[in-house]
Amino acid sequence: MTVTKVSAGPGETSADVREWRELLARHADLTCALDRALQAGHALGMSEYEVLERLAELPEHSAKVATIAKSVHLSQSALSRVIGRLEVAGLVERHMCPEDRRAVNVRLTDEGLRRQTEAQPTQRQVLAQRLHAPLVKSCEPAPSVDSGTFPVS
Repeated sequence: MTVTKVSAGPGETSADVREWRELLARHADLTCALDRALQAGHALGMSEYEVLERLAELPEHSAKVATIAKSVHLSQSALSRVIGRLEVAGLVERHMCPEDRRAVNVRLTDEGLRRQTEAQPTQRQVLAQRLHAPLVKSCEPAPSVDSGTFPVS
């Protein structure tokens, strides 16, 4: 059994901390690259694309907000803002859940499916280029998508 050094001495960083920092840096780099490419080519942020893709993968193109939140790893409030932007853009619709009147279902519109389908090759290309490549940390912060406006193409 291999034992990992838990405590590092002064000026020394443990292997776990170095690995954690590398993971955070890779996540930040990939997130930034995805946001830039999806925004530039499809007027979608990474979170917006992820919600559209999760819905597109479902047979009915519909799911409860709580189910989507678990699959895209967003809080309910963050997801609510993303869904709001997608709804304003005409890419999703919200409906009361027939089985549970307290829950809300989100359904992908035909336009939402079209936009997700068009954006998928861009997302896949960024993943193929950056996911397993050496970390470059070259991405600068992209313009904020939380400005309240959501362009529709």
